Amino acid sequence: MKKLCLKFLLLFSVIASYAQEKQNESNEVDVITEEDEILDSLFNDETIEDLFKLSENLDFLHFSINYNNKTYFSGRDIGIDQFSITPQINYIHSKGYFAGISGVYYNELEPKWDYTSITVGYGKRFGKNKQFRWSTYYDRYFFSEPSNNPLKNAINFSLELDNKSRTLGTELATSLLFGSESSIQIVSSSYGEISLTKGKKNELKFRPELRLIVAQQTIQLAQTFTFRDRVFTVYKQNNEFGLLNAQFLLPLQYSYAGFDFEAGYILNLPSALEGESNLKTTGTFMFSVAYLLGL
Repeated sequence: MKKLCLKFLLLFSVIASYAQEKQNESNEVDVITEEDEILDSLFNDETIEDLFKLSENLDFLHFSINYNNKTYFSGRDIGIDQFSITPQINYIHSKGYFAGISGVYYNELEPKWDYTSITVGYGKRFGKNKQFRWSTYYDRYFFSEPSNNPLKNAINFSLELDNKSRTLGTELATSLLFGSESSIQIVSSSYGEISLTKGKKNELKFRPELRLIVAQQTIQLAQTFTFRDRVFTVYKQNNEFGLLNAQFLLPLQYSYAGFDFEAGYILNLPSALEGESNLKTTGTFMFSVAYLLGL
């Protein structure tokens, strides 16, 4: 029964968590959904109708903690060697409602606890074999240093398509961020899933994923010129909208009963915007633990 409940959650739940990262020079914000890596997979198509019949009014708590040994901002190295920890708690109802609270800790930033976020939303599968899923959700950010972060709210919408066996899928997510300023971000994600070993209560999977992150970014440009034998430097800000980063995620996922363990590598290929040059490829190792509790 516990495994059936887990499969149902994997079919219906939509959890929005964000990796919002702070950079003092540009007040840049990254928003990347992470629910697909943990929750959005099914083992086979034949279970779908049974899950509908058995799980019409259930709710769950999902606990997770994620560790990255290095932290980059839109894939960019800003010269700070630090790790990050992201704890998260989510409530999910089988009819599609969800809510969550999460935060981010950076060991080299001051203050080290960057922000706490609260998420509420709704999502549902539709279409033949329930291969499509839409979701909409709202996020509110509470920063430890509010004055340095003008984007404190986000309204999001995502649409996903999977194949019948849930081994291939793609998702397009759009986020409108606002506060004293506003911005927009679009994330395209495509994944594949390979089952390496599978038992009655456990499974080991390889789930590579490609993410393309398109967003608006504020860049400060410096222009130096000489006038009457004196050197002047003028600074101006440009709001650029374009491809910020391409990410390759290469995780191994191991599930046992209600626990999920994930370890892997994330490769960043940042794309240079106006005023940027010589951006290097970056990478980080990640590890996460999650537990699903039926209520």
